Amino acid sequence: MVDLEYLKMSSWSKFWFNFVKFFKKLPLALLAFLKAIPKTLLKLCKKFLNIFVTIGHAAKAGDWKTRTSFVVMGFGQISRKQWLRGILYLFFEVLFICYMVFFGWKYLVQLKSLGDVAMIRVEIPEPPFIEYKFVDNSLLILLYSILTIFIMVSFLYVWYQNIKGNILSQELLEAKQTLPTAKDDVKSFADEQYHKTLLSIPVLGLTIFTILPIIFMIFIAFTNYDKAHMPPAQLFDWNGIENFKRLLGGGLSNDSKIFAYTFREVLLWTIIWAFFATFTNYILGMIVAIMINKKGIRFKKLWRTVLVMTIAIPQFVSLMMMSQFLSDQGMFNSLMQAWGWIDKPIPFLSNGTYAKITVIVVNIWIGIPFTMLMVTGILMNIPADLYESARIDGAGPAKSFMRITLPYMLHVTTPYLITQFIGNLNNFNVIFLLTGGEPLTLDMQYAGETDLLITWLYKLTVNQSEYGIASVIGIFTFIIVAVISLILYNHSKSVKNEEDFM
Repeated sequence: MVDLEYLKMSSWSKFWFNFVKFFKKLPLALLAFLKAIPKTLLKLCKKFLNIFVTIGHAAKAGDWKTRTSFVVMGFGQISRKQWLRGILYLFFEVLFICYMVFFGWKYLVQLKSLGDVAMIRVEIPEPPFIEYKFVDNSLLILLYSILTIFIMVSFLYVWYQNIKGNILSQELLEAKQTLPTAKDDVKSFADEQYHKTLLSIPVLGLTIFTILPIIFMIFIAFTNYDKAHMPPAQLFDWNGIENFKRLLGGGLSNDSKIFAYTFREVLLWTIIWAFFATFTNYILGMIVAIMINKKGIRFKKLWRTVLVMTIAIPQFVSLMMMSQFLSDQGMFNSLMQAWGWIDKPIPFLSNGTYAKITVIVVNIWIGIPFTMLMVTGILMNIPADLYESARIDGAGPAKSFMRITLPYMLHVTTPYLITQFIGNLNNFNVIFLLTGGEPLTLDMQYAGETDLLITWLYKLTVNQSEYGIASVIGIFTFIIVAVISLILYNHSKSVKNEEDFM
């Protein structure tokens, strides 16, 4: 019955029905995502169990060369004349021991306290006779401790590969097979394992510049790192989940309630902004591209050039110009008042509701050219035979758009839409340069009515030095972005029916 009613719908009704249906499925998709977490954890536990099984097998069935490699990495490979592997394993162990003895260990032992003495008073024989010497630095202790933990985990992984390689080499020799030489290893990394060679540097960069900062941010969220505890002059300490209580309203203080209200309002506006900023640019940019590419439109190159020129202008220049243009004393309001069209300035940026509408409209103005360029290339790839067949069947421009153009575009550009939506959740430039998060309100803590999570986080860190609670906001932002990305991408037709579209 539902299928028959669906077939009777108009094209726009079908589009709206599918649109609503998609977002109704999001809670179920979120539930499925949460259900998948235990399964993933179980798989990880099985992998860890297999690691211990392999180590136990090597300890029980391994010969003296393999067992010696438990302590001296690379010994088994060197004794079996696998010189390159053995030397690399031994070098890595020596490097790790030197790092731990001379650097890493002294920070790791202070991780629990994050330092005991910030600075000491030192008497000197010359004026001013007294100076202060910094001793412990909580920030460096935490940072280098996390780095040391990462290096220890890396060492354990390499140690496991050393044990695994030894038992495998032993089994190959017992089976009267030849072991790979150094030349074979080099050739392997240039041939069948070339993907590892290519990915090694990107993975290292991802670890250093993405994973480590995220872990560091998570640790900071459990400290009292703020302007009252600013290294190196002061030390900060662990405070458990106090920052989470403060942000979510779990604390009893008025400060906690204000923070909770601010977080709720900023989060709601961030999602609303991301939705409108994404779909208005997408739909209007598509319409502009279709209009320019339509047969009979003259000066197509001119229109494309005009739109491309807007992209060539740096975005911060356009946004700052619009900020001045739309202010209460800006050019627009001044001209309107001079001409007698308005009695008082229109509060484009000084009223909360007006400011929110303004940033969405301005974002449309600066975003349409990007969408138009992307959509133009895709429109040129839609087979003209589809439109010809639609015209023969009596379909008009609107029906052709709903039945041919829009489905094709959505199928091809769904990953782009998801990327744009996530990017708009963290769109710092438009908000900060156009409104600065204003207008300010006393109901919100260090945030204005147009602030997004990312701009509020910026104000908390740069202006207020509230690093602990800013890290909590960063954690929630990361979780929201990651969950939305995974759910939208995995439930999009571009992934499910990748090869079905014709």
